[in-house]
Amino acid sequence: MTRLSPQSASSPAIFPSLMVAPARIMRGAGLLAEAGSILAQIGQRPLIIGGDRTLALVAPDLHPSLVQQGLAIAEAAYGDDCSESALAHLHQAREQHQADVILGVGGGKALDAAKLVAHQARLPVVTIPTSAATCAAWTALSNVYSDQGAFLYDVSLDRCPDLLLLDYDLVQTAPRRTLVAGIGDAIAKWYEASVSSGHSQQTLIVAAVQQARVLRDLLFQKSAAALENPGGEEWRDVVDATVLLAGVIGGIGGAQCRTVAAHAVHNGLTHLLQSHGTLHGEKVAFGILVQLRLEELVQGSRLAASARQQLQQFYSTLGLPQTLDDLGLESITIADLRQAAEVACAEASDIHHLPFTVTPDQLMAAMVSTTTPISEVRHPEGDRPTTDQPRYTEQEGQLWV
Repeated sequence: MTRLSPQSASSPAIFPSLMVAPARIMRGAGLLAEAGSILAQIGQRPLIIGGDRTLALVAPDLHPSLVQQGLAIAEAAYGDDCSESALAHLHQAREQHQADVILGVGGGKALDAAKLVAHQARLPVVTIPTSAATCAAWTALSNVYSDQGAFLYDVSLDRCPDLLLLDYDLVQTAPRRTLVAGIGDAIAKWYEASVSSGHSQQTLIVAAVQQARVLRDLLFQKSAAALENPGGEEWRDVVDATVLLAGVIGGIGGAQCRTVAAHAVHNGLTHLLQSHGTLHGEKVAFGILVQLRLEELVQGSRLAASARQQLQQFYSTLGLPQTLDDLGLESITIADLRQAAEVACAEASDIHHLPFTVTPDQLMAAMVSTTTPISEVRHPEGDRPTTDQPRYTEQEGQLWV
């Protein structure tokens, strides 16, 4: 028998660890009132992290089930953002309560804060999403923002949550807009993963990209019906898609299959105070159109133009934003837009996962032309990459491509 040494050229490469999925997932109606018996298996002194309104919303169902199991409860509101100051406050609450498990209840920022507190304290964490606006309840990732709501950085966690509890009754109490935003966030998986990783031959990445395509198709097929019938079968399918299946893609595909230009655009826009009235998934949905427009402008891609047209029709049906005006940014200045573009194009930005270089000028041109009719898109080189750069001029505070 031939024994290969560790230094052998044929030795397999060591890949980064994957945090694929929560250790346990429970989904159904009315789960919140039965959470105590489940949580008692994980810890005895839960610290419940959420927003003020969320903590009040879940208390009537959640607290009795915890008290019935003899658990010692404490609550801590995270504030407006998962920020460094908010995290410091939450750690003080954790230490004061001597918590042995963190329970995150709420939307993406609440869940990110709960996961990050648990990660830093080396405690188990349970996530209970109150809407289907993101897949934060699934992922081993937390985004950190400034106190003013500007994206700063993300933190890779050492594992996914120990338990994800998806209560359909609780999610159904969220506004329709949150599910629409979740659809926008989830459908980005295909447009980003296919660009960053569609060429890969690695088994798990191929699987992740294909799952992203399945996710896109499910959302195309079922979203309209889901929104028409909250609580129905299609609605549950779409909730599963935005909360769970979207998380699967990042889990098995790793960082390569998570974010590219769409999320980079989101991150840049958070640095504009005028954007803070819109949801994460709404900004990401707009970012998909920007990414496709970049592929048209920089590479002359007809496929990207067709995909953009298809998405615009889908967005119109659901009410997702297609322009800066739709995001409430009709009054921003050239300087504002440049600030967002420069943040999105920063050295460590995910936008550089695109197969071509993007400059702030190119990104600005794409951001103001997301609804350009395809008949007006010129492709002198067909679908082959082109070195032609998009041009814009400043005129009365507007960008013209």
